Amino acid sequence: MERQKGNVIWADLVHLGHNMWSAARPYDTVLRCEDAEWRLITDRMAAVGMNMIVIDLAEGIVYPSHPELAIKGSWSVEKIRAEIARLKAAGIEAIPKINFSAGHDGWLGEYSRMVATPKYYSLCSELIRDVAEIFDHPRFFHIGFDEEEPFCQKHDDLIISRQGDLWWHDLKFIAGEVEKNGMRPWMWSDFAWHSGDEFYRRCPKSIVQSNWYYSASFDMAKLAKDKEEEIRQRKTVQMHEYDQVDCYLKLDKAGFDQIPCGGNWREEVNFGETVKFCRANLAPARLLGFLVAPWRATVAKYRDKNLKGVDLAGEEIRKWNASRH
Repeated sequence: MERQKGNVIWADLVHLGHNMWSAARPYDTVLRCEDAEWRLITDRMAAVGMNMIVIDLAEGIVYPSHPELAIKGSWSVEKIRAEIARLKAAGIEAIPKINFSAGHDGWLGEYSRMVATPKYYSLCSELIRDVAEIFDHPRFFHIGFDEEEPFCQKHDDLIISRQGDLWWHDLKFIAGEVEKNGMRPWMWSDFAWHSGDEFYRRCPKSIVQSNWYYSASFDMAKLAKDKEEEIRQRKTVQMHEYDQVDCYLKLDKAGFDQIPCGGNWREEVNFGETVKFCRANLAPARLLGFLVAPWRATVAKYRDKNLKGVDLAGEEIRKWNASRH
């Protein structure tokens, strides 16, 4: 069991770096993370009882082995370590995230065009080691691995999408490097949506799964009917919302530990409905907690959205605690 002191994980995904979604615009050359907003979000997290922050690093820190990946404003090792200590004192466990999906690695610069080469593997190993040392070998390390398919990169100048045995080799390589550094790998689960039973057979159970779904309805009967209608009209090719929700159930049946991800990116009711559905349908021993993802940069422009995500988690924490007494 990966719960700290028996606690349910209540995590917020907060962005330090942001050069993962730059297909339609130039990459940021100045860090798009404002210290004041970071402090507002993390202080609100502590106030509502959240106990974990997943920090989307990317170009957000100066990696000792690869300082060339930094941009203006990237946090120094000293700054991120001081922040990790401050968060710990506030009851918040800091977990690093580096997205190794070939669809979200623009922050790697020229290395993003070297996927699956010896130089790429060395880079990944060095970055994982750097982060493990900076975070003092935390419990988890989120490795991303979402949306690596041509459709999700259709506006990019260059599409890179691993598949077949190469995708599995690289996933297991990255997960292995994480484990060698004393951490447990954690990943997005969307590859499972359109891979039949392959994901459930081949993915190591050591990797914590965060399936994600951001719509309002968890009515499986209605979603199944909607899917059938869309197939009849030949609109659905690979994935439907039914498959996204059903993934929670399939992961549970296959024996994976899960930290389901919902949020207020699309529908504010989603996070509460995610908690309700997963609590009712997943084995408690494998339901490690929940992750809320507003999917907004850590800047004043998105303050309301970011803080609302935290508040939604706070509401669920209160409900959860009340139901246990």
